[in-house]
Amino acid sequence: MSAASAASAAEQRTVLLRGGEVHSPADPFATAMVVERGHVAWVGSEGAADAFASGVDEVVDLEGALVTPAFVDAHVHTTATGFALTGLDLSSAASLAEAAEMIRAHAATHPADRILIGHGWDASRWPERRPLTRAELDGLTGGRPLYLTRIDVHSAVVTTALLDLVPGIRDLDGFHDGQRPLTGDAHHAVRAAAFAAVSPAQRTEAQRAARSHAASLGIGTLHECGGPRISSEEDFTGLLDLARAEAGPRVVGYWADLDIDRARDLGALGAAGDLFVDGSLGSHTACLHEPYADHAAHAGTAPTGAAHLDAPTVAAHVVACTEAGLQAGFHAIGDAAVAAVVEGVRAAAEKLGLARIRAARHRVEHAEMLTPETIAAFAELGLTASVQPAFDALWGGEEGMYADRLGVERAGTLNPYAALLRAGVPLAFGSDSPVTPLDPWGTVRAAAFHRTPEHRISVRAAFTAHTRGGWRAVGRDDAGTLVPGAPADYAVWRTGELLVQAPDDRVARWSTDPRSGTPGLPDLSPGAELPVCLRTVVYGQTVFVRPNE
Repeated sequence: MSAASAASAAEQRTVLLRGGEVHSPADPFATAMVVERGHVAWVGSEGAADAFASGVDEVVDLEGALVTPAFVDAHVHTTATGFALTGLDLSSAASLAEAAEMIRAHAATHPADRILIGHGWDASRWPERRPLTRAELDGLTGGRPLYLTRIDVHSAVVTTALLDLVPGIRDLDGFHDGQRPLTGDAHHAVRAAAFAAVSPAQRTEAQRAARSHAASLGIGTLHECGGPRISSEEDFTGLLDLARAEAGPRVVGYWADLDIDRARDLGALGAAGDLFVDGSLGSHTACLHEPYADHAAHAGTAPTGAAHLDAPTVAAHVVACTEAGLQAGFHAIGDAAVAAVVEGVRAAAEKLGLARIRAARHRVEHAEMLTPETIAAFAELGLTASVQPAFDALWGGEEGMYADRLGVERAGTLNPYAALLRAGVPLAFGSDSPVTPLDPWGTVRAAAFHRTPEHRISVRAAFTAHTRGGWRAVGRDDAGTLVPGAPADYAVWRTGELLVQAPDDRVARWSTDPRSGTPGLPDLSPGAELPVCLRTVVYGQTVFVRPNE
């Protein structure tokens, strides 16, 4: 049976889930739920569930488990995630020497691979404080092509054999000698060559691995952020075709291209996602108003990063997308890049009218360095902030990479989620995987326990941003909650005691008082065990069941 046929069959079945806890605003005390034709048909109490028991195709005994809406990861690079899962992942390397040994071992155990692809090194966390040189990599791989991205995916170290596959690479912006990573156009060129050398079968295997892993984590929807400078058209359309043909999380595609006709032809919801206005802080390519604090120690990098799109270009793109009925969206991290996006979107609003711009729900990816003025502009213009709380968990704090790059004071202003919510800016949470791993409950925890206390938000608000927020970011207001009529996208979790956060204290105090009338969520405080996914269902079709343990 094909995936489409299986999905159709699943939609026709009626399923009663009972004996657990159902996270639903329709009934904060719900312990049961009925799914029919791929949608939630009813939620309510255990006693009332008896009326449905004889008329359903299946009864699922939850045995006390928690049922929540499935998560939406609003920013993913699916194929690259699959390669990190199935290939060379250096994110755990604690030193340059350890990374070198991991590369050597991977090359030795994959003798038939015509190209080696890896990800995740971060020299800022190594005692040596430097990446592997090209000469070192050549020796570790036996002269084979190797493409190895920094954890932020905005720079890479490569072998000489990969450079040889890219004519003119040494003349491109961002090409550096063998001591420094490639950035800019040189990086994009070697990335294109590396992924072009991957066989279609390898690519599909990686995509399957990523979707399977996402399903095992209770993720029902992935927002794929592709583009001509990120992946390839074949990669993008292949993923969309795979998601239609095989069971698993649905995939919503964004194609980061100023050519909006091409984006639409490829099946993208928007000419958006990683349409680069700037780069990243870790690679010194995010565009800043003031120089990097550690610029002097990193020769060869621009003092204030790199600007790829200016405000007039942003404005023209937003106008074109709005008139075409597509979402526009931009990758903007540095304060100067965010300001350029705001200026451009405001110019588009002056041309087309504010109401049309707000209705289009254009997006900004990452949006890390915000000011009160740019936050207010996001709210005014109806921009969705598609953000990654795990960035702060990984790089925040007074001794983290952000503080190295910007100084402690500027670093403390990054990722101000509480201020965004207070201003009414819609939030959609994602991972930017493989930059940070697919980890939805970890993402919710990172937002609720932000390293800068004034930027923390409630667990409930963070959970909403990672479920309903992802649906709203694609223009759907009817999904992301377990209420009658909503799509039956849900996950079943083994978890500890459910807590209800006190409304007068966003983080520190907790309430289990049922009179609050608010559905409970797991304890996500640091050190608490995160929930374990037992089952994931997408539009009524089961896409993951945890084996008996």
